[in-house]
Amino acid sequence: MKHLLITISVCLFVFVGNVKAQEGDDDLGKLKAYYLVLLKTGPNRNQDSATAAQIQKDHLQHINEMAAAGQLNIAGPFLDEGDMRGIFVFDMNSEEDVRKLVDEDPAVKSGRLIYEIHPWMTQKGTCFK
Repeated sequence: MKHLLITISVCLFVFVGNVKAQEGDDDLGKLKAYYLVLLKTGPNRNQDSATAAQIQKDHLQHINEMAAAGQLNIAGPFLDEGDMRGIFVFDMNSEEDVRKLVDEDPAVKSGRLIYEIHPWMTQKGTCFK
C-alpha cells in the first residue's frame, strides 16, 4: 500500500508541475479515466518451481503484449513481498474490457494472483498518455 501511495504522490507532483507550466492551455483541467488494477497474492501458490517460473514468464509476456497493444500504461511489482503483489494501469473504455484482459493473465488463470479493479482519474497528459 505504501508503494501505491508513493505512485499516486509522484503523479500528483507531476500534475501540479504541469498545471503551473501549462497555464492558459485549453486542455488544462481535462480529466481522463484509467483503470487501476491491484494484483494480490492468490490462493494457489503451491506449484513446483519450474511451473511457477513458467507462469511468471507467461505473465510477463502477457504484460508486454498488452503494453504493445497500447492497452496497458504501467505495470510493476511491489517490492515489499506483502499480499499486494503488483499494479497495472489500463487505458481502456470499460471495466469489462479490463477484466477480460486481466482474466487472460496466466498468473491469474493459475490462481497465483487475484485482483481488484478501481476506476481512477488524472489530468490527461500528466503521468500517462
